[in-house]
Amino acid sequence: MASAKPSAGSRPVSPHLQIYSPLVNMMMSIVHRITGGALYFGTLLLAFYLVSAASGPEAFAYASWLFSTPIGLLILFGYTWVLLHHMLGGVRHMIWDTGRGFDLATVDKLCWGSLVGSISLTILVWAIAILL
Repeated sequence: MASAKPSAGSRPVSPHLQIYSPLVNMMMSIVHRITGGALYFGTLLLAFYLVSAASGPEAFAYASWLFSTPIGLLILFGYTWVLLHHMLGGVRHMIWDTGRGFDLATVDKLCWGSLVGSISLTILVWAIAILL
């Protein structure tokens, strides 16, 4: 007669990273959510910069100095990447909203494209900003 209570070894295992190996589309989904959250922080920095510009020359000089420090430039570089990566992730989702691009090869291409595109565009934006 079969036991009414299943043994611990026969219970279904909840999916987690030890079961599923991380795929590029899984990682890009996670990064898209993280970059969305990081945009809130970057928007606070933008608001700080604009408020300092409206507050007078001393406040604006302080904000400009703060953003020109190595840490400030690193934060601005990261914010640029976050903004561009989230934008390209949104374009990827917009393509999926039309019902296209769901085959695995296209999903991988779109995910890698958003990653490579965001890195390339960030470097391009900063190269143009430095040259100007």
